[in-house]
Amino acid sequence: MAERFERHRQPWTHEELEKLKVLAKKGMALKAISKAMTRSEESIKDRAKIDGIGITKLR
Repeated sequence: MAERFERHRQPWTHEELEKLKVLAKKGMALKAISKAMTRSEESIKDRAKIDGIGITKLR
């Protein structure tokens, strides 16, 4: 069963955006960022696209 997140549709705070930028800059994968921030992968992907933050893809 997939992990469930309790923060459904919560707005992004300035601190969360900064943390997303730092984690993405470190080269962390989407799944790792999702766990670290307790947000869904879709939410992180959407927000990264809006803010122009590149997230590495594992191959």
